[in-house]
This record gives sequence, C-alpha cells and structure tokens, in this order.
Amino acid sequence: MQDIYNWIDEHRDELVAELQELLRQPSISAQKVGLAECAELLQRQMIDDGFADTQILPVPEAPSIVYTTVEAADPDAKTLLCYGHYDVQPPEPLDKWIVPPFSAEIVDGVIYARGATDNKSGVLAFVRAAQAFREVRGAPPVNLTFLFEGEEEVGSPHLEQWVLNHQDLCACDASVGLDGGVHRTSYKPEIHLGIKAILAVELRVQSHGIDFWSGRAQLMKAKSAPWRLVHCLSTLFDESGRILVDGWYDDLIPPDEDDLRHLAEELEHFDREELRRQFGLTHDFPYDDTLELLKAIHYGASCNIAGLNAGYTGTGMKTIVPAEASAKLDFRCPPNLEPADQLVKLRAHLEKHGFDDVEILTHTARANPYKTPVREAISQSIIAAADTVFGEPPLVMGVSTQGTIMIHVPHPAVMSGFGAPENNLHAPNENMPVDRYIQGIKFAATIFQEFAERTK
Repeated sequence: MQDIYNWIDEHRDELVAELQELLRQPSISAQKVGLAECAELLQRQMIDDGFADTQILPVPEAPSIVYTTVEAADPDAKTLLCYGHYDVQPPEPLDKWIVPPFSAEIVDGVIYARGATDNKSGVLAFVRAAQAFREVRGAPPVNLTFLFEGEEEVGSPHLEQWVLNHQDLCACDASVGLDGGVHRTSYKPEIHLGIKAILAVELRVQSHGIDFWSGRAQLMKAKSAPWRLVHCLSTLFDESGRILVDGWYDDLIPPDEDDLRHLAEELEHFDREELRRQFGLTHDFPYDDTLELLKAIHYGASCNIAGLNAGYTGTGMKTIVPAEASAKLDFRCPPNLEPADQLVKLRAHLEKHGFDDVEILTHTARANPYKTPVREAISQSIIAAADTVFGEPPLVMGVSTQGTIMIHVPHPAVMSGFGAPENNLHAPNENMPVDRYIQGIKFAATIFQEFAERTK
C-alpha cells in the first residue's frame, strides 16, 4: 500500500482544500437548507477527481442522491458499496462555536465545521482513496459503488422506498460507511457491526383555547398543557433508564457470545472517568457496573427527550398558563425492535395511562435494525485495515447507525470512522484534525485492498 499512501501524502494540501470547500456549503436536512447546492458541489468535486459518470439521482420529496460506480481491473472482483451522507445537523447554538460553523477554519491543525466528522470527511475519503488507486495503479482492486444521500440526519425517511425502486443500483457484496470517530477513551478505531433503528416522535397537548393569566392557574390544577405533558413523559421512562411502555423489550435480541467477548475487550480499554469528563457530566453514569454501562451503550434501547416547548421562554417573566406544550423524543431501537411496532406500543401506552389527549403529531423512523457477524469478509477487512493504518487493533462494537440499504439488498454492512475522540459531532465545534483526515483516506484505501484480497 505504500505507493497509494505516497500519492495521498503528496496531494495533502489539495485534499484538505477540497474538504474545506465541501464543509463551507451548508446542507442542513432538518431545516432544508443548502441540500441541492451541496449535492451539486459534491458531484462537481467527484467529476473533477476523475469520476465523470457521477450522477445526481432524484429522490421524491427528498434531497437527491449523489451516485457513481468505479470498475476494478479484475473482471471477477467483488463490489463494495460505500455509503455516506452529505447532510449535516443544525449548527445551533451558534454562540458556542470558536469559529463560524461553516467557515471550515483550521485552528492548530484542526478543521472546525459542521459536517467535519459527520460525514463529509468520510464521503470524500472514499472518493479520494479510489482516485489514488486510479492514478497509481489504473483502477481500484474492487468494484466500487458510491451512494451519498442527503437526509441521514433526519432518519433517512425516503431512502427505503428509493432503494426498493432501485435495487439494481444498490447491488453489492458488502457495504461500508465511515462516519464518526475513534473510541473516546482508548483512542482506538471502532468497528460497528450493525445499526440501531430510530423512532422519532413529537408529542403535543392542548389544554385550552388561549394562554391566560397565571393568577387563575388554580382553575386548571394539573390539567394545563405543560403539566399534562410532564406527567405523560414521566410515565415513559424510569430513573434506572428502563422504558416503561408495555412490551417494549419483548423482541429485543440480547448480546450473543461474540458480542460479550468484544465487550470484555473494550472493558480493558474503557475509562469511564475520561468519558464523563468529555461529556462534561456533573454526576457519574447511572451504572455502577462498567460492563453494564457498555452493554447499555451498544445494545440498549433508549428514550430521549430532544426538545421541550411550552409557554414563554424569553427574557424575564410572563405570567401565563400556556395553552399548548410539545416535546420531541427519539427512541433508539436495537436489532429486532422495529419502529413501526414500537409506535403501536407507544400509542397504546398513552391511551392506557389516560393521555389520549396527547397527540403524536409527527413521527419518522429509520427502520430495520440489524447485526453483521464479525466473521464476514467486510468485517475482517475493516479490522485488518484499522490495524494497518492506525497501528493497533480496533475495538469491535455491537450496533450503531447506518442506512437501510442492506435490508432490501441483502449483504453484510459495517460502519467505522476515523475522526478525533472528541469530534463533537452533533454539537458545537465539530472538528476533524487534518492529520486524521489524511489517515482516513488511507484507511478507506486499505479497506478496498483488504476486501479485495479476502474475496478473491
């Protein structure tokens, strides 16, 4: 691989400048900002990098997919689908950033920008790794399919139907995503062998017609919208972290023997105090047993309140009884907990506990949670590539996040990443060290080579 690595090193400045250009284009799926412009920019960059057949494929009612294929020199080579997304999270709160979130400024060797880790660096790492093979050896060692979508950060609600309609475009022998950073306490690379699904809902309750003077709050007792919502939310989740909806865990697949072995390996390198420091927690994690903490991280279901809204939240006081209240929640669903089934259970829970006045206003779901065996060729290829590029074996995790492609086009799918431990994805000051980005391109190239060798 040294000839490939040399090409990457020789083009370092060009590679970094291209990433900065992509990062400076806002592409916020939650706010529908800049998505078409970003897809066009990414297409132009890929064409400039030598992939003239790069297309922008429309997705009904959703951002387009940027797509191309690259042929290997060997006609018998397998096909690896490289999945990524060009959309990003909203950058707020803006006042917490040390530089503007779409400036892509380099500070002390680190690029700060929304999307720096999640996931524009991973997208371009695939492209540039393929270019390195083309420039140095004439072609990559495997057939490549690049599929980059624009709504992963809102749960990819339209991807499943698109895949069903375009299964031929998604045909592959395995898929890989490079999205995220290395382990937060051991600094080792991570290999994720599956996904958790997401059920996202907004709960809303209206208790009366208009806001009125809080001097008459006693008329409502606990029937005002905010109190109804608070009491409703308190029935969903207990202090131990268990979801209280009847039947929520009925179909959950517990960690198997391989999973437990990998958890034990991670335990040897895990530093709970360092993780607590990185998150800025004022208390310890609610797990006395660190192994149980790791099980919860990788295999546990969760119920998260992502946002609350009621009444007046501006400067000073406004003495009112709010008429409406709402909350945005997301549930992470490990393998076998299908969001559509869990939504039915949630509706039944609200009715059972007398909260039929609480409306499930909207819901989206990234469905089909899955697991990929560690013995698969793509799993072993990424493990070997991480060992080669990072100089140490990775930590193999249970499940994380990726797309839903493999459900309808069956194949093993794995996710990894190369960002910094404190990459701040989804938070202010998301970042990518320049050295790690260059390392990430080498990581992608080595995955291609390892997969080719294991599938001959």
